[in-house]
Amino acid sequence: MAAVALRLGILLLLLLLLPPLPAVRGVSGQSRSASATPQPSAGSGPPAPSVPETPRRPAASPTAPGPGVGSSPAPESPPPETPAPPAASPAPAARAGPGPAPVTDVATLCVCDLSVAQCDVNCCCDPDCSAADFSLFTTCSVHIVTGDSQLCTQEAAIYSISVTAHPPERIFKLVDQNNPSIFCIHATNYKQALSFIPPEMPTSQNFDSLLKQFEGVTFSAESDVLLNTELDAQNFSDTNETARYEYGVPIQTADAFLRLPAPLVSSQCSDANPAGFLVNQAVKCSRMINVGNCNTTQALSMLFYTNSSILAVPKSSQLVNVTLQTITVQSLSGTRTLLNSSDVLLLPKNLDNQVCINVVLGVSYSITYTDAGEITDAAVSFVLGTINTKMLPIQQSFEITFTQLNTKPVPLSGNPGYGIGLPLRAGFRPTGSGIIQSTNTHGQLTVLQSSSNQDCLAVEGVRTPVLFGYNIISGCKLRITASTECQLLANIILNVLKGQNFPEYVASFGNSQAQDVLDWVPITHIQSSEQGLCQIPVSFEIEVKWTKYGSLMNPQAKIVNVSATVITTILAQTHFGSERTIQIASSVTFVDVSTPAEPGYKAPPTIDAKLPFDFFFPFV
Repeated sequence: MAAVALRLGILLLLLLLLPPLPAVRGVSGQSRSASATPQPSAGSGPPAPSVPETPRRPAASPTAPGPGVGSSPAPESPPPETPAPPAASPAPAARAGPGPAPVTDVATLCVCDLSVAQCDVNCCCDPDCSAADFSLFTTCSVHIVTGDSQLCTQEAAIYSISVTAHPPERIFKLVDQNNPSIFCIHATNYKQALSFIPPEMPTSQNFDSLLKQFEGVTFSAESDVLLNTELDAQNFSDTNETARYEYGVPIQTADAFLRLPAPLVSSQCSDANPAGFLVNQAVKCSRMINVGNCNTTQALSMLFYTNSSILAVPKSSQLVNVTLQTITVQSLSGTRTLLNSSDVLLLPKNLDNQVCINVVLGVSYSITYTDAGEITDAAVSFVLGTINTKMLPIQQSFEITFTQLNTKPVPLSGNPGYGIGLPLRAGFRPTGSGIIQSTNTHGQLTVLQSSSNQDCLAVEGVRTPVLFGYNIISGCKLRITASTECQLLANIILNVLKGQNFPEYVASFGNSQAQDVLDWVPITHIQSSEQGLCQIPVSFEIEVKWTKYGSLMNPQAKIVNVSATVITTILAQTHFGSERTIQIASSVTFVDVSTPAEPGYKAPPTIDAKLPFDFFFPFV
């Protein structure tokens, strides 16, 4: 009996020293692994696959003793076979065809994951939640997670809780959703447009590369982005169904578009700037060149600006050749000479790697068009100069003007507002017609010009133009005798002050058209006189009130009122044989009547709150 009791004791001791059975760990791992496919309920479709969860290793039980000292562990029995967890959903691959590839993997995106390394309640996409946590959820706070809602087709992650399973399980599936809006992105040629990419900060190491990347009229971060200017012009010609040019549209040529170099990012010339229809431009830019290779630089040759024919209208085969109008040659000292013949072609030529002749320093285009938006003629004038290595970088000037067919160009004083130092545009208005202007822009509104001898009779007819923003004071002296007739003297002085043809209207803007009468301000005449028999004018004052019009970022000068005041005085009787000298004055004053800019705010929203009649029951 003692031997039997000893054997039973040893057997019990071995059982106590054994580690926990693997079957328990396998069951625990199975319960914390990805939820199995839920049983479909009556009337439901096939079950959706669930997202696999990473099995967590259960902590060792503190009450389970390990193997004792001097004892050998018993061989561990093989764990029961457990179903392998389903494979993780693959990351969405780039879509074939024109559709843009998704930037964000919606399977890994979770907007309700607010706690770090903790499971958020009812957040079915939280990666910190286990299957045991999901079994306690009542619903999913976020049922669907999508990427960019502007795409026509996008991938969506759908989350739900299956309450039919025991315990409840989370169900996850990836589906493709179609955007019902007709304004959605079907194709994109700029991959980075669907996400924010931090800009690269310029440094001394990458400045040159960034300058080459962003110095053109269009730029991109990738070489495969089809946003260059040539393709834009071609795409516009394909989509423009109207057989005419419109304002601002790039002027098309046989190969691409009419180039008008301009400084875009820095002062360096960029040859990718297109010339817009009816957009007058006058720019200057600098160009760094190698004098020894000046004959191979295209932008320095006349052929670069004349070898392309202009399309009369977009999407047409009718071509307009660019004719050579004038050539002006500039020497090293800066003197310019107009060539008698403009039929010659002068190309750049290098002389001893130090001097280069016939270099294009100035280009001026003159485009003639019809009121139907068709270009009928194109001419170009050049300024060719001689440069050396001491003149680098060279400065080039480019200009383009547009003139309507069968009309004469009228110089403007601003576009649209007046420019400082430009003459005021004025004219007359006959009954039933528009404004009639003088062809001499500097003679439309003038005042008396002072002279050295200060004799009013000697300076009659000598006038100076009224320039916007410039206040003027001028005058002269007039000697009178006792035999001078008062009325005749008054007429002579008034003609000296006002001139022969004093205008009736002044343009509100520098580009006001003659047919737009509402854009012209009438001149108000004011007479200031004293009571007496002989009154002669002694002063003529013009006051121009103007205001800043338009945006605060680029205000335009607009004239709102013009007044002309004649001040007279009583001429005292002069004794016989004696002379008297009087002072005659004329002035122009510009007054800024702009109101100070004040910030504007939208009106606060009104809350139309209506309470039910028994809201305060039973207190009222």
